[in-house]
Amino acid sequence: MENRKTVSFGEIMLRLTPPDRLRLNQSPALAMSFGGSEANVAVSLANFGLRSEFITCLPDNRIAEACLDDIRRYGVELSHVVRAGKRLGLYYMEEAAAMRTAHVVYDREGSSFSTLRPGMIDWQEALRGAGWFHWSGISAAVSASTAAVCAEAVEAARQMGLTVSCDLNYRKNLWNYGKQPQEVLPPLMEACDVMFGTDDEYEKILGLTLPRFEARDATYRPDAKGYEAIGRAIAARFPRCRASVIGLRNVLSANHHTISGTLFTEGRLFTTRVYDVDCVVDCVGVGDAFVGGIIYGLSVHPDAQHALDFGAAACALKNTVSGDYNQFSAREVEELATGSVSGRIAR
Repeated sequence: MENRKTVSFGEIMLRLTPPDRLRLNQSPALAMSFGGSEANVAVSLANFGLRSEFITCLPDNRIAEACLDDIRRYGVELSHVVRAGKRLGLYYMEEAAAMRTAHVVYDREGSSFSTLRPGMIDWQEALRGAGWFHWSGISAAVSASTAAVCAEAVEAARQMGLTVSCDLNYRKNLWNYGKQPQEVLPPLMEACDVMFGTDDEYEKILGLTLPRFEARDATYRPDAKGYEAIGRAIAARFPRCRASVIGLRNVLSANHHTISGTLFTEGRLFTTRVYDVDCVVDCVGVGDAFVGGIIYGLSVHPDAQHALDFGAAACALKNTVSGDYNQFSAREVEELATGSVSGRIAR
């Protein structure tokens, strides 16, 4: 896979979060930031030093300009953003603590992104010079028309010879236009070269039964034979798919997670270490960091084990910073992937 520009397509939103893990009814102020799955991937790739472009649809107002400025400062290219509609989608994030569950309240109905229609983006022009196109199930869930735009983009990318990747990103509260993800996503996945998803997402979308990931510390070893069987089942159903990736996470408490992952390619399963993250700062976007890390790894070093190790390390690091975006360089991720997890001071 060539080291060329990656284009990510999806919705970015304004995130409003009470400070200090307060509940929404407690806080007179909300911290403002931006994020969205595909934008998070684009930022990760730019931080890792790759050319990265993000395509979305935004209104023509000051909030949208602030959003673009926020992404642009990471070096993400934005030359094919469409300006239409009247509002940026937003979500309220009430952060978890100890045994208290996090809560997300979406306010994205009628967003500019949801108004996208086929023909509004010139995909031949937008994908020119790119080597990879990434989309997710969230974009297909927002509206029937955005699902059609996903199909349009995937077909253009396939015809132009790009590597196409999909993150299943199942969000049950978004599928409100009369279609189920099991109807919409598999036909789009048939044109994908690389697939990402959690164990729960593969079960919900494809009806597969995956092994349970029950790691309580870094000594746990996932069920390699079980995950290999799942990789073979995905490859049989989607012959074009060259690699399927499963993100694994066990939530022991709001602040203590264990994470790992698997990658199946060319008839072989690859596994990586389990990270014991016992001081989770913000778990939003950790799956996107995993995806971005593996796309980077496969793009720069076409070695499956290296890519999976890099992706898992990027995922682990994202847990340690606030906001949707991963904030780490490729060098920092490499140091964790190949070295210590002690957290000692670097002097």
